[in-house]
Amino acid sequence: MFLSGVLDQTFKKLKTQTANLITLSNLSLGGFAIISVLHNQLHLSLILIFIAALTDRFDGLVARKLNIESELGKQLDSMSDIISFGVAPALLMYTAVLSQFDYPGMFFTILYVACGAYRLARFNISENDGYFTGLPITAAGCLLTLSYLLIPFVSSVLIVCMTITLSVLMVSPFTLKKM
Repeated sequence: MFLSGVLDQTFKKLKTQTANLITLSNLSLGGFAIISVLHNQLHLSLILIFIAALTDRFDGLVARKLNIESELGKQLDSMSDIISFGVAPALLMYTAVLSQFDYPGMFFTILYVACGAYRLARFNISENDGYFTGLPITAAGCLLTLSYLLIPFVSSVLIVCMTITLSVLMVSPFTLKKM
């Protein structure tokens, strides 16, 4: 009897933290993507960012499905997103392309991260009425990461322009219906 009670309690606690564990896997993948860039394993970083995007997609679905949405989960998701879709893609592109522009490259790298952080903060204090305001950082991070594959085919200036455009789109006032 005692053991079944302990197991029930443990199962309930695990269930309530399932989405947060998935969110933490997103953060971990973003962290590993950053470390991969630091070790000059840029292709691995790209793969890790896209796997992080998959986990980011599932944490909200799991939270809604299990009816375990929480304010903590929302905040944790944003903190994970700034790592996986803000810092990791920015560092990947800085290392691959933007560093050749010296200080302007540094500026546009930080601009991207700052716009992503601003966008996430704005999302966390706004009403979620079925619309996003500005480009979600997950989409921006995936597009910036995807642009890594274009490096052999396009001008470095175009990559800078894409970084600036994605930064502006994240903080812009346009609305986008949630899927």
